[in-house]
Amino acid sequence: MHRAAKRIALETLGWVVLVIGVLALFLPGPGLLLTFAGLALLSTQYSWARRWTNPVKIRALRSAAQGVQTVPRILLSSLITLVLVGIGVVWLVSPPPPSWWPLRDEWWLFGGPGVAITMLVSSAIAIALLGYSVKRFYNKPEARAEIDRIEAEHKAEVARERRQEAEQEEHKRSAKASADAERTGRPDAGTRH
Repeated sequence: MHRAAKRIALETLGWVVLVIGVLALFLPGPGLLLTFAGLALLSTQYSWARRWTNPVKIRALRSAAQGVQTVPRILLSSLITLVLVGIGVVWLVSPPPPSWWPLRDEWWLFGGPGVAITMLVSSAIAIALLGYSVKRFYNKPEARAEIDRIEAEHKAEVARERRQEAEQEEHKRSAKASADAERTGRPDAGTRH
């Protein structure tokens, strides 16, 4: 019973994190990181999630490394994050709509404190990820080379799996052809001379 509850909890958490991660790919937030985390949780239960975990991890690492390749990129990322913090604070304080606001008042800072908290949490995560990325990748070509190595290993593993699947499929076809030949009393159609 305990094991089933743990499995259900991990699976539920994995799906929630994955959905939030996919949404964060299009909204402010650490989309690739959350998508990777969701896939990592789901990979304990699903083979399709295992297949997607490494590609998303590689893309997230490569994106983090590219984001801190130069000082202007670091400054731009910092500025964007600070703007998000500012917007989140304004949203949290929720001042009344200005006189120039063309829509109905309820459309001013819609979503209320929930949106503000989401923006602030996303900003905090972005700041932490930026710090991590700078520490791990800035002026460290060996760290970027490590990403290339991980990607090459992943591609080799995928190629190995595809070869094994092709061999298993060929073995199944041969076995079926042999069984069909035995059943009909004809020579094996799967073998050619």
